Amino acid sequence: MNRTPSSTAPEREPADRAAGAGPDGGTSLSNGLKQRHLSMIALGGVIGAGLFVGSGAGIAAAGPSIVIAYAISGCLVMLVMRMLGEMAAANPASGSFSVHAERSIGPWAGFTAGWMFTALLCVAVAAEALGAADIMVGWFPGTEPWMWVLLFMVIFCATNLAAVGNFGEFEFWFATLKVAAIGIFLILGLLAIFGVLPGTDAPGASHLTGDGGFLPKGVDGLMVGLLASVFAYGGLETVTIAAAESKDPVRGVASAVRTAMWRIALFYVGSMAIIVTVIPWSAPEITKTGPYVAVLDYLKIPAAGQIMNVVILIALLSAMNANIYGSSRMAYSLTARGQGPRFLSKVSGGVPRRAVLLCSVFGFFTVVLSIVWPDTVFQWLLNMVGAAVLVVWGFISVAQLRMRRRLEREAPERLVVRMWAFPFLTWVALAGIAAVLLLMLRDEAQRIQLYFTGGFALALTAIGLVRQKLAARD
Repeated sequence: MNRTPSSTAPEREPADRAAGAGPDGGTSLSNGLKQRHLSMIALGGVIGAGLFVGSGAGIAAAGPSIVIAYAISGCLVMLVMRMLGEMAAANPASGSFSVHAERSIGPWAGFTAGWMFTALLCVAVAAEALGAADIMVGWFPGTEPWMWVLLFMVIFCATNLAAVGNFGEFEFWFATLKVAAIGIFLILGLLAIFGVLPGTDAPGASHLTGDGGFLPKGVDGLMVGLLASVFAYGGLETVTIAAAESKDPVRGVASAVRTAMWRIALFYVGSMAIIVTVIPWSAPEITKTGPYVAVLDYLKIPAAGQIMNVVILIALLSAMNANIYGSSRMAYSLTARGQGPRFLSKVSGGVPRRAVLLCSVFGFFTVVLSIVWPDTVFQWLLNMVGAAVLVVWGFISVAQLRMRRRLEREAPERLVVRMWAFPFLTWVALAGIAAVLLLMLRDEAQRIQLYFTGGFALALTAIGLVRQKLAARD
């Protein structure tokens, strides 16, 4: 475990010993991300395609109690983000939680968390590319999905190869459009609830208490909704990775973490409350067309389906862009710390271009697998990373538990962001993660994902431990 220096300058990742090495290993990464980029990435990063589409399954399972499910899972995510923010503000690093896990737990932990997260993002790129291609094929019936996948992969690979500022600019405008869309939806929903939107009547609490009540499928339904909501929050970790390439990473992380609470409450919990208040939770349109389209159709908004398709496409493209960025930076950080092939740690023009190319190629290769072997190889990949975010959250919690004690003892001035009610809420977060894992055992599909992810995590852990022992002998 590396000791934290007592100076006030933020500690970066271990420096490469090669000539011209920068603070992150190889040639240093640039600091081309502006504060407005980070602010909007933090604001819009919480709004993903999973919210617009995937939330329908949660509503169908939990009914109006989906609001409680999103609130509970949102609290867990806020605790995890607060812990991550504390560590990232104290020690900004492009490897984020992988670096913190390595320093606080051991090299094997950084290796496991980092490569699991990298794999998760690469597979996610494929899933998002396919979703975006399906929308484009719907608009242009004479085209094939692979054409759009190739186009999107080339665009975002080129964007990430050029300069980090390009990634930031794309994400800024993507996030702006997503925030505007969800903001308009929330305003329309509130107007409808209060009966001031033309052509609609105030529903009152009829949809919350009718149709089987607030818990129409009992606690079991709430638990299914809880699982669905947990995985909708994935991707929030990217802002702490991006902060390391900004001119003021401490300020960027602190700002993002401190606003996490109201963003989650407004975008997720707030929109769920509006959906189940405006229309019946049992409406077939919720799962058929998606909950947001169902509400807009109910409110007689013209071309509601196409409007939401545009928003979903933006969310998918935003996620692709962010995941190529996040996976490449994590792969770069791992290799710069000797946790992977050294050639990936080379940086040119402030960008780890080899890591960007590798992650982009793997993402496109995964798309090929989804077309050739959709029910075998691609499904295995999806299962292997199905619960990866929970493994990452577990490492974040344990790392913060150990790092906080050390920072309080050696460098308390670095605790710009502090975890609430430490260590009590850290233990609450760990208990919450364990509870979600136990809930996954109750559902067959979730259980399979848990087994695959567990096997993948154990394999990475074994490799990490062997590498750690070999390094100790040298």
